[in-house]
Amino acid sequence: MTTTPTPTTGRSPQVGLFVTCLVDMFRPSIGFATVKLLEMAGCRVEVPDTQTCCGQPTYNSGDRRSTAEIARGVIDSFDGYEYVVGPSGSCIGMLHDYPQLFEKTDPYHDRAVDLAKRAFEITSFLTDVIGADLSLESYAKKVTYHDSCAGLRELGIKKQPRHLLGKVDGVEIEEMEEAETCCGFGGTFCIKYPDISNRMVGNKTKNAAATKADVLLGGDLGCLLNMAGKLKREGEKLEVRHVVEVLAGMTDTPAIGQSVEEFNYELAQEA
Repeated sequence: MTTTPTPTTGRSPQVGLFVTCLVDMFRPSIGFATVKLLEMAGCRVEVPDTQTCCGQPTYNSGDRRSTAEIARGVIDSFDGYEYVVGPSGSCIGMLHDYPQLFEKTDPYHDRAVDLAKRAFEITSFLTDVIGADLSLESYAKKVTYHDSCAGLRELGIKKQPRHLLGKVDGVEIEEMEEAETCCGFGGTFCIKYPDISNRMVGNKTKNAAATKADVLLGGDLGCLLNMAGKLKREGEKLEVRHVVEVLAGMTDTPAIGQSVEEFNYELAQEA
C-alpha cells in the first residue's frame, strides 16, 4: 500500500473517524468503507468510542443549550487528531457550526474553531486535502448522483465524488435533472412537513429513475434512506448506495432498503 503523506508534515495523516448516528445504527458498511478508503490513502485511522451524535437534531429544533453540551463531548472526543473525517456532509457541516454555540470567552469556542478547521467530509478530504491517488476496483454500472444540501451548500461538495467515481473502471455517470435540489429529508423537516417532504422526494426519485441508471448514489445516509424508501414504495428497481461503498469496492451486500432475498435475486439475474 502506498502511503500518502500529509502535505504539511510529511507524515501519514492521523484521522479520527466521525461515524455518525445513522451509519452506526442503519448502515455500518458505510463506516467500514470509509475506513478502507482512508487506509488505502495511507492514513492512520482511529474511531473514538466516546463520540456521540453531532447535535444537529437539537440544533435544528432550536435547543442550543443541549446542542452545546453535545458539542463539548464531540470536541473532547476528537481532541488531538490531525483530521476528523466522516461520510456525511450534513454531520461534518454541523461540526463547522460549533463555534457559534459558544461565547468567545468560553474555552470551548477556540477548541470548536480548531475542530472545524480539521473536520472534512470523506470525498472532500481524499480529493482536496491529501490528493489521494487511489487504486479503485471496477464497477460496471451506470450511476446517477444526488447532491445533498448540506454537503453542497455548506462544504462545497460537488466535483469531489464525481472525480473519484471517474477513477473507477466501468462506471458511467448519468446526471439527473435537478441533481442539486433537496430530496425532502432535511432531518426534522420530513417530520414537521411530511406532505411537502413526500412531494419533494417524489420529484427526486422521478428524476433519478428517468436517467435509466442502475444505481443512485449520494454522500448522506439520511437522504439515501429517504430516497430508497420512496423508490421501494413506487416499485422502482433502482439501487441506492453511499458513494464510499462503490469507491471502496464494497457492493457485495444488499443496497439500502433492499432485502437479502431481493439482492440474491438480482445477482441471479445478472449471472
